[in-house]
Amino acid sequence: MQVGLSGPTVWVRVAGRGSFQNSAGLKEFAAEMTRLGHREFIVDLEDCELMDSTFMGTLAGIALKIGREGTLKIVRANPRNRQVMQNLGLDRIFSVEQEPAPASPDRGMREASGQKPKEAKREAIIEAHENLVAANPANAVRFKDVIEFLKHKETEG
Repeated sequence: MQVGLSGPTVWVRVAGRGSFQNSAGLKEFAAEMTRLGHREFIVDLEDCELMDSTFMGTLAGIALKIGREGTLKIVRANPRNRQVMQNLGLDRIFSVEQEPAPASPDRGMREASGQKPKEAKREAIIEAHENLVAANPANAVRFKDVIEFLKHKETEG
């Protein structure tokens, strides 16, 4: 996953899989960008073969955090990724565009970092799934067991 800026626009390019493994890095980067005042995000999924629920929940968290004063656009998603985001109702809180992406920065993109300890990853996974429910209450049925399992595991561990 590469991240960067083009003027006021925050860019994220995902290659391979958007998963729980790179969600913490995305969340950390997005938090820093919003702290700096950036409210326009473009996520380019042209080279993203699939996304798991944690990654989609992290995207939902960004959209929920920037709210109406910001925009999150998903561009160049393959049909499967578009369909999954629509099935989860995420297209209600951010735009999923089939149009070609606007010109992205050719320079200044860097690999996103953010390897977190196991405990922080679990917290990020719980938060991502809670974001999916906040984005669309119908998702509660889908993710209730995951959230409860991870929270229970957290209190045991």
